[in-house]
Amino acid sequence: MKQAAELIFVPVPGVGHLVSTLEFAKRLIDRDDRLFIKILSMKFPFTSTADAYTRSLTASQPRIQIIDLPQVDPPPSLDLSVSTENYIYVFIEKNIPNVKKAVTDIVSSNSGSSHVVGLVLDFFCLSMIDVGTELNLPSYLFLTANLGFLALMLCLPTRHNQIGTEFSESDPEFFIPGIVNPVPSGVLPSAVFNKHGGYTAYVKLAQRFRDTKGIMVNSFRELEPYAFDSFSDGQTPPVYTIGPVLDLKGPPNPALDEAQHDNIMKWLDDQPPLSVVFLCFGSMGSFDETQVKEMALGLESSGHRFLWSLRSRTPNALADDVLPEGFFDRIKGKGMICSGWAPQVEVLAHKAIGGFVSHCGWNSILESLWHGVPIVTWPIYAEQQLNAYRMVKELGLAVELRLDYRNGSNLVMADEIERAVRRVVDDHEVRKKVKEMGEMARKALMDGGSSFNSIGQLIEDMIGTS
Repeated sequence: MKQAAELIFVPVPGVGHLVSTLEFAKRLIDRDDRLFIKILSMKFPFTSTADAYTRSLTASQPRIQIIDLPQVDPPPSLDLSVSTENYIYVFIEKNIPNVKKAVTDIVSSNSGSSHVVGLVLDFFCLSMIDVGTELNLPSYLFLTANLGFLALMLCLPTRHNQIGTEFSESDPEFFIPGIVNPVPSGVLPSAVFNKHGGYTAYVKLAQRFRDTKGIMVNSFRELEPYAFDSFSDGQTPPVYTIGPVLDLKGPPNPALDEAQHDNIMKWLDDQPPLSVVFLCFGSMGSFDETQVKEMALGLESSGHRFLWSLRSRTPNALADDVLPEGFFDRIKGKGMICSGWAPQVEVLAHKAIGGFVSHCGWNSILESLWHGVPIVTWPIYAEQQLNAYRMVKELGLAVELRLDYRNGSNLVMADEIERAVRRVVDDHEVRKKVKEMGEMARKALMDGGSSFNSIGQLIEDMIGTS
């Protein structure tokens, strides 16, 4: 009889991290019937949908068990406005005693028929390596970002030891082993400029990357070959490309009612193939009234059909006093605006979609590549600027609108938006490359593909072949 092997996952409780973490957990148990997974569930005060999402994905998985951790007092809400990254870091630190108790209980309750083989930690949870070490358990990093971001984090401690301070927008280009081109400072993640916590949190986390037994990345070798090859340096733990890990059904969202969903899909059904540009900017992608008007004018001037998931900072964002006067009359039949949220994965899979104006979050990029939809880059926060830069300048898989935009920075003007929308519809070269990469993504997951083999190697390294 095979001995059962347990993995304990410690994810960050935000939907952007949970999607790929939970899908990866499912992929592991589908691959090897010896594996059982326990997920330690922390509760952010501001992600009420995350818990329901976790349970919906694991309800039919008897080999995945969720263990709820006691709630902790969150850091002061003011800290969130100063640095999101440091807020999360402090929140995770507060959860360490609860995680330690839960892991200890799991280990001590195991019978001879099963044993815990390791912790699988989110990027923000790397300080919990010490919990694993104390209990004689190896820790693995599951990185929901890409190989380029991993390359940045691996070189951050060396730079910090040399310079000892945060980055500045005026810094010269930064050479990162693993990224083909020198990187302009303006496209580095927002956190590395923030001396009030974000930079410090990143450095503390980056210093633990090489303390892990292995690093799993939600990417595939064919997408980032240069970065992947750079990690064979004798200093970096084994890197396993295990992606793309996607939830192709899309996470449930209580903000989307069935009537709105049906209206969106019916409208798309009536549009010609590859004719519609989809605009969607994630959970943080809201804009002020001035920017919304520029977006509306740019879309109208482009002459192309569009579906726009609009999150405005202004109440009643769809009212005529926010959008240009007469806008709805002029775009009738050619454009559709949905307030707040759209079923992104389902929309990207639709034959009518010909382009995607995106914030360049990594999950969104993988979804667009999977469905062969070229992106227009409009990054907003976190590491999205670096993603946008590499998609355009290194990988040639996106159309540039902005690479260094950040929430609240310079206005993106209507004529820029118009040009980018026209180009993403008309640029057949980028569309061809994106379609080819989508086919490579599928092959990577098939039997014998690069990610399929990498997951097999990971399981062998974790629990052996017996």
